[in-house]
Amino acid sequence: MKYTKLANTDIKVSKICLGTMTWGRQNTQEDGFKQMDYALEQGVNFFDTAELYAVPATPETYGTTETIIGNWFKKTGNRDKVVLGSKIAGSGPYTAHIRANGFAKEAIIDAVEGSLKRLQTDYIDLYQLHWPERGVNCFGTRDYPYKTSNKEAENHVEILETLQTLISEGKIRQIGLSNETPWGALQYLQAAKEVNLPRMATIQNSYSLIHRSYEYGMSEVSMRENIGLLAYSPLAQGVLTGKYLRGQKPADARGILFPNYITRYQSDLSEQAVLAYEAIALKNGMSLTELSLAYINQLPFVTSNIIGATKMSQLKENIGSINIDLSEEILNEIEAVHKLIPNPAP
Repeated sequence: MKYTKLANTDIKVSKICLGTMTWGRQNTQEDGFKQMDYALEQGVNFFDTAELYAVPATPETYGTTETIIGNWFKKTGNRDKVVLGSKIAGSGPYTAHIRANGFAKEAIIDAVEGSLKRLQTDYIDLYQLHWPERGVNCFGTRDYPYKTSNKEAENHVEILETLQTLISEGKIRQIGLSNETPWGALQYLQAAKEVNLPRMATIQNSYSLIHRSYEYGMSEVSMRENIGLLAYSPLAQGVLTGKYLRGQKPADARGILFPNYITRYQSDLSEQAVLAYEAIALKNGMSLTELSLAYINQLPFVTSNIIGATKMSQLKENIGSINIDLSEEILNEIEAVHKLIPNPAP
């Protein structure tokens, strides 16, 4: 395994992070236990979850993933071996069953307390805001929704003050963002500097070979402001495994069970790009999955690559991608495809 550190901290994390959002919906607790056991054995010390999980989110599955992780901590005693990230859900139609007061002080405190209880731990290493309260271009929205995004922006200082209180109490160690924009990230960084409040260490946004819009502005923020990317959906919800190519519809695949989660990744242009990346992979003796993950693993603005799997075979391949180094020739071939078909998935 390869390791780095959360920006501006001494917290060492694996370059591969174990994503958990299927546990409690597609995966059982037993599955989750096996995945955590294997990941830890392979040197993966960074796990990411959220109060929202399992996904798709429902009132019945709220918090189940955290509960599974907490039960594993209790069974194994491995809490001190894991850097644990979780998130507070923002307001929205899909989270009305959780709360309606977004990132208000009492909401953040309530969310942290609930997560700590389910996780059976005294602290969370990295606590993240799952998505902004204002309207932004994420979750398949390509462009800024300026016509409808008239909601007042978050009170960045108040949010950071609340998180500071929780840090002082020892309930969280570091903080991060998710699904955020360059403007939002800079607002938090500026507020932290001006008022001497905790600084965001990471930003968890989607990134894959067919969705590289993070490079439009956020990658420069990451590198110049030292706020590392935690890349999620690096396989574009399975599209970059190739399992949906040429009309394939594997019955137990997430995209078949929950088609709205992969629609954004399945345009005609996306298929053309995926076929081109598959050809590069096969020519160089690796799978499309390995190529897709290895590309992200080597990016200078990436702190960790969040992989997720429903099957152990997938998990083993995903974690194994850390051992693949892409040559300059392969990287040039990838860029040639990207130049012809840039970001076909929003």
